[in-house]
Amino acid sequence: MRTLLILIVVLGIAAVVGDRVAVVMAQNEIAREIAAQYKLPHQPRVEIRGFPFLTQAIDGTYDDVRIDVGDWSEQNITVHDLDVTLNDVTARLDDLLNKRTTNLVAGTATATAVVPYDVVQKYAPEGIESISDSPEGLRATGTFSVQGLQVPATVIVTVAPTDNGIEVTPVSVQPASGGISIPLALLSPTLTFTVPLQQLPLGAKLTAVTPKPDGLHVTAVAHTVRFSDLPATT
Repeated sequence: MRTLLILIVVLGIAAVVGDRVAVVMAQNEIAREIAAQYKLPHQPRVEIRGFPFLTQAIDGTYDDVRIDVGDWSEQNITVHDLDVTLNDVTARLDDLLNKRTTNLVAGTATATAVVPYDVVQKYAPEGIESISDSPEGLRATGTFSVQGLQVPATVIVTVAPTDNGIEVTPVSVQPASGGISIPLALLSPTLTFTVPLQQLPLGAKLTAVTPKPDGLHVTAVAHTVRFSDLPATT
C-alpha cells in the first residue's frame, strides 16, 4: 500500500512538472512571436493563466493570456507599462510548441498603457509649458498670445479617444495670480490638439483615456485578433 501511495505521489509530481514545462514552452513561443512582430528589444513576459495548463492545451482553448510588454514605441510615441490581456484564445498545443503561433486567435485583446505627460507635451501648441493632473482636472499651464499680449494662465482640458488619437480640448481658463481673465473662446481654437496615438499592439483601438499623476492611462480593445494578421517581420 505504501509503495502504491509513493507511486501515485511520484506520478502526480511528474504530471505537475510536465504541465509547468509545457506552459513555459508555450509562453516563450508567444513571447518570441510578439517580440519579433513588433521588433521589441526584449521578449515580453507572457502568462497563460489557469491550471492545469495541459487540460486547456488539449482542448485548444485558453480563457486568459496576459502579456507584459513594458515600454512600447509606435508612431514616434513611447508608452510605459503596456499590458495586453487576451481572452477566449484558441490555439493548438502542437502549433505553439512547433512555433506556429500564426494560428493563434483571440476573441478579445484588451491593452492598457501609460502615456507620459512629456510625450503629450511634444504635441501641445506653442505657449503650453507644462501639463499635469490636478484635483480640478488636467492642467495645461503656460503663457498665451491674446490679441497681441502674452498672458500667463492655466487651462483646464479634457481628453478623449478619437479615430485620430487622443484629443485634448480646453474647457476652462484660470488666470495667473494678479493676471487678467481670458475668455475661453479666445484660446479654444488654438489650444485644441491631438496626440496621434491611434492604437496599441494587436490592432487594439483606443476606447478610454484617464488622466493620472504619472500620465494618461489609456485602454484599447480589439476583437477577433488573428496572429496571422500581424505585420510580417523583415
